Amino acid sequence: MRRRVVVTGMGCITPVGRTVHEMWESLKESKSGIGRISHFDASNFPTKIAGEVKDFEFSDYISEPERFEKSGRNIRFAIAAAVQAVKNSGILESKVDPTQFGVYLGAGEGQQDFPVFMGLIAKAQQGTDLDLEVFTRRGLVELDPQSELEQEPNMTAGHLASLFNAQGPNLNCLTACAASSQAIGEATELIRRGDATVMLTGGAHSMIHPFGVTGFNLLTALSTNNDNPEEASRPFDRDRDGFVLGEGAGMLILEDLESAKKRGAHIYGEVLGYGSTADAYRITDIHPEGRGGMACINMALRDARINPQDVNYINAHGTSTMVNDKVETTAIKGALGADAYKVPVSSIKSMMGHLIAAAGSVEAIACLLAIGDDVMPPTINYENPDPNCDLDYVPNTARESKVRYALSNSFGFGGQNISILFSEFNG
Repeated sequence: MRRRVVVTGMGCITPVGRTVHEMWESLKESKSGIGRISHFDASNFPTKIAGEVKDFEFSDYISEPERFEKSGRNIRFAIAAAVQAVKNSGILESKVDPTQFGVYLGAGEGQQDFPVFMGLIAKAQQGTDLDLEVFTRRGLVELDPQSELEQEPNMTAGHLASLFNAQGPNLNCLTACAASSQAIGEATELIRRGDATVMLTGGAHSMIHPFGVTGFNLLTALSTNNDNPEEASRPFDRDRDGFVLGEGAGMLILEDLESAKKRGAHIYGEVLGYGSTADAYRITDIHPEGRGGMACINMALRDARINPQDVNYINAHGTSTMVNDKVETTAIKGALGADAYKVPVSSIKSMMGHLIAAAGSVEAIACLLAIGDDVMPPTINYENPDPNCDLDYVPNTARESKVRYALSNSFGFGGQNISILFSEFNG
């Protein structure tokens, strides 16, 4: 028999709360964390709004913040969320074997030092051409090697391993918006097959910087509802016009059930099913019939060994783009059949925006809290039904209802699809 995997710790940093409790209370109260961009001057950008993490003090979470002086926001968010999750789990007090304690993240790349980088380009500009010799020579003088290193996606997992003496498997995947959900699923598999007893997993990301906003604006993926930032993210609504960037981190402690029971750990829920597929279609488009998402949901249900009618709640990928919301609705209906109309579906991206690589981890936490409290967070800004999106999207107000099984969908840019089925713990 495969080993059972449970969740024994959680932590997060989000635009609607810097702890799990703060985030959950905000979601239940339908509060938005979206406003005007303050990280840089976005006045000349088509999109001027985002879900920023406010009032974040790194020193509140770690005793030696100067150690990470050259780390970007993504790494600091990850550390703060991980410190919360590890403390919440009590795993270090149990004297876990460090070789059985691993890290698997879906963490995004760091932030380029935009002013310095653009200054280098300006100095190397020769008319319409770029003098690469000048750019390289100046770059070797002006760029900070440690800051450049901290931008690499693998650095976050390395820092967390060092902080918590996690000597077991150490990995990072960066599959766009599916990354941290994929990390949770793959970390589960590592424990199931006996390669680790405990895994710190989740994701962190911030793309609220000039390069990030420029890229998504070029793809025409972002909302330009700048005058009404709190109403800009409106998943499944007829008048949606794109997603809103968010930032932050979500971290979970996954543990072999026998280990958790032996040390008397509090168990938030069980990771029961994991599905992973690819659309194998176009890099910039999801398959219009939702074949990848549909197959992914079905795979998670088979892995969990439950039927479609058993699902009580779906935390949707729900980005608030015209195509994604329509196709995800199609995929849910294709996977669940007639039962799709009986299952409440909601998107918390309506309140905090899209945390990109970190999105799935925060949404996984929301699923576990929904199970624990029997409360489904809402999809806010849902005002005008779209005939292409005809499910129950828990509009505008949280709903109290029994949640035994919760499904979390994460469908990444490029065609990666992840579904994770969480369940309440039954001994």
